[in-house]
Amino acid sequence: MADPGRIRVLLVDDHQVVRRGLRTFLQVQDDIEVVGEASDGEEGVARAEELRPDVVLMDVKMPGLDGIEALRILRGLDNPARVLIVTSFTEKRTVVPALRAGAAGYVYKDVDPEALARAIRSVHSGHVLLQPEVALALLSQEEGGGQGRGGSLTEREREVLALIADGRSNREIARALVLSEKTVKTHVSNILMKLDLADRTQAALWAVRHGIGA
Repeated sequence: MADPGRIRVLLVDDHQVVRRGLRTFLQVQDDIEVVGEASDGEEGVARAEELRPDVVLMDVKMPGLDGIEALRILRGLDNPARVLIVTSFTEKRTVVPALRAGAAGYVYKDVDPEALARAIRSVHSGHVLLQPEVALALLSQEEGGGQGRGGSLTEREREVLALIADGRSNREIARALVLSEKTVKTHVSNILMKLDLADRTQAALWAVRHGIGA
């Protein structure tokens, strides 16, 4: 029986040695449990649907279905898992598309083990992991998107947006503002529509760019 206090992680990487190394380190973490593995994107989607993990560590380049396409499929299936992309320095150009597809962030393949554990805990808590250069790339691509539309937000929507920028989940926002989760979800949808943004990551970046919240 799963321990409700532990973060359930699925490893998706086409290299068995990498998966073994990740599992060896993560299984000694008191608050993290590796619940499964997959060797490509297609298997990763199937295992994520079967196991419903909290966090998926997803490689980018895999045979067949790659990590970004697998991520898009999971988002289309409304799978609740937070996806942490695993990439190399030479694949930086793939990070922005991954974040656009709904990734909660990314780590490099040579990440320090303790930093990896912190990253898993961070995205599980609802935060978005962005290196400065990636945040700048996203902001430059979004330049003009939502510009001048902030004035259409209500005061409550601005409060919700500030908390999104702070990495809060809908549940945490509801608790902070004494609202129902359904109401928060409606506010989030309205914010995205008014600012012409695709997801919470873009909303958080827009908020930071315009001095709202974090």
